Amino acid sequence: MDDGPRSERLRLRFVTHAEAHVLHDRYAPDPGGFNDFGNAPEPPASSRDEAASAAGAGGAAAPPVGDLRNDHNGVLWIEPLDGGAPLGTVQYREVRYGGNAESRGWMIGIDLLSGARGQGYGAEAQRLLAAWLFDNTDANRIEAQTDVDNLAEARSLERAGFTREGVLRGAQFRAGAYHDLVVFSRVRSDPR
Repeated sequence: MDDGPRSERLRLRFVTHAEAHVLHDRYAPDPGGFNDFGNAPEPPASSRDEAASAAGAGGAAAPPVGDLRNDHNGVLWIEPLDGGAPLGTVQYREVRYGGNAESRGWMIGIDLLSGARGQGYGAEAQRLLAAWLFDNTDANRIEAQTDVDNLAEARSLERAGFTREGVLRGAQFRAGAYHDLVVFSRVRSDPR
């Protein structure tokens, strides 16, 4: 993905390892929000010097260079085409429904900054990511899940072409309690 998928307003671009520290510093979950699990990740080392000093005298391998992705997952910036700071990120990770390669699918997620919400960017970014995954992998299924109370994300997924499938009862532990999740999906034969 050289230039990344784009729409009239947005482009998706893979986060690089050199930019990974920004994810922790700027895009940490809102306290009490749907992505707040009470376990903020440690920031990744942002340079070779930081990685070496953290490892001590024994030394450690330098952080990888290039995109923050592999064959099983990836993280992309949601960037406005007119310039400016990223609006958030979309992510994907592999899920499997059987032991063969044909049973592989993708689970996607999104994290928009609060100022970017309510403007259609979420639906646009998730539609772009789904199209890119169908165009660049052989997966037949892409899915997303959201809290049953996250009506804005449910609408966003529907606008992005996802179909509501059902509810996973008590699937997610967050804010001291179990929460139900709604499952949405797109399959390769769905209209784009």
